[in-house]
Amino acid sequence: MLARMLRLRLLNAVAPAYFFAATAVTFVLYFCFFLPTIFPSSAQSPTGGCSASLLHTLVFLFLMLNALGNYIMTVRYPAESAHDPAAAARRVVPPPGPDGSDRVDAHYLLDGRHFCKLCEKVILRRDHHCFFTGNCIGNRNMRYFIMFCVHTSCACLYSLVLGVAFLTVEYAISFENPLTFLTLLPLSTGYFFIGGVSGLQLFLVIMLYVWLGIGLVCAGFCCQQVLLVARGQTWCQLQRGTLVESRSPWRSNLRDVFGTRWGLGLVLPVQTVETGSEDAADRKPHTE
Repeated sequence: MLARMLRLRLLNAVAPAYFFAATAVTFVLYFCFFLPTIFPSSAQSPTGGCSASLLHTLVFLFLMLNALGNYIMTVRYPAESAHDPAAAARRVVPPPGPDGSDRVDAHYLLDGRHFCKLCEKVILRRDHHCFFTGNCIGNRNMRYFIMFCVHTSCACLYSLVLGVAFLTVEYAISFENPLTFLTLLPLSTGYFFIGGVSGLQLFLVIMLYVWLGIGLVCAGFCCQQVLLVARGQTWCQLQRGTLVESRSPWRSNLRDVFGTRWGLGLVLPVQTVETGSEDAADRKPHTE
């Protein structure tokens, strides 16, 4: 148990560092390599080149700044209960299951609330613990987490497209064959060890797969969370097999999380709904 907690705490510290490192690398690659190579300032058509470069720069900055902004909002507004500060001291380890196992999970169920051992807080409507943000996702920061996943997924897939364009322009790599992307990493690694590929090219190829992986994972998280929010359920309840009969239809459930000004939240990382702990405490789900 101690070794497991140490691994989780290490992951809780490494994952945010990995996210910020990948973000910094993406910024450097875009402004130092992708932008000058894909959109060079041509003497024949300076206006067209500048307009295309400006448009892509605005799209890139929009996606990246929204991803970072919602990341900060997710950390700034952690899900937490302000009504029961002594609940952590009163937690009770659940009894062994029918199979005789007394495995202790990362949180305990306490009267509709959950205690997270990593955050050491009582969480209202706890969904899961996000290692990339270093805190739990719950009643106050669910909207920001979903928007973070949306913009991070779009930013990664957009960077993937620009990375493919850069490799095509700079190294004349053709991606017309669908198998090219599947064999790109093993072939580049092999050519790197025999001196046929530079370290920069291999690093760019690795980043293509990093962007693809992060983009698909964030897109999956986004779809999953929107579905759970519409059902009035959390991932924690789903894992425990708790059936939730929501008091409101799916439109009301989405409005509770995204607010009536949800459109503003798509373009700016701002607060569009009040999600205080008192409101969340009043909306206790029916369980059976």
